[in-house]
Amino acid sequence: MTDKEDYADLGATTQEAMEIAETSMDIVRTFVPDKTLNDRLRQKAVHSTGDIEFQHLIRCQNNPVVAGARAVLDEQPIVTDITMAKAGITGRGHDCPVKKAIGNGAELAAETGMTRTAASVLELDKQGVYDGAIAVVGNAPTGALALADCIEDGTRPAAIVATPVGFVKAEESRKRVRDIAEEYDIPAVTNVGKRGGSGLAAALTNELIHVASDVRDGDVDLSDHE
Repeated sequence: MTDKEDYADLGATTQEAMEIAETSMDIVRTFVPDKTLNDRLRQKAVHSTGDIEFQHLIRCQNNPVVAGARAVLDEQPIVTDITMAKAGITGRGHDCPVKKAIGNGAELAAETGMTRTAASVLELDKQGVYDGAIAVVGNAPTGALALADCIEDGTRPAAIVATPVGFVKAEESRKRVRDIAEEYDIPAVTNVGKRGGSGLAAALTNELIHVASDVRDGDVDLSDHE
């Protein structure tokens, strides 16, 4: 973004909302660096959580903003783990189909006893849905672990946004995603610690959409950030 005064929140539809979004981001930038595209993810994390320290919990691997923005421009699917994360993703600024995993794989879950989310991820993976997609996990650690297994078996999403929250398997699942992302050169953004959630995952995904919109407007050249 070349002009910080022109920040456009894709969720804002009125002049007052736009002014609030611009003022909020101006405040965030006084605390968070604004030098790289990955800084935009850190800014968005702070903006969405209201926690200045959250910038230090974000982990970016293999240029997730460039990869994610390119996937948006190519109108690749955005696939979330649950309905809440899907609901938080803006419908403006892109033509990507937005899908949710939950609701698929019920038979597999009943047969194996695995969580519905894990079974849903595995079921969609059988259909090839995750290849080339932006894979978003905002709530379910077992969904992130299942996605990591799929990648180990050959699936290649364009980018991963994984911020599952909680006290059981959440940190483990995000570390597993980071390990898989490193091993297979998958662009990924995750966070450390016990915090996270669907709202954060949606916000980070929305920032990928923001960057793609800036590319279309000529404000960002992705080749400058590779």
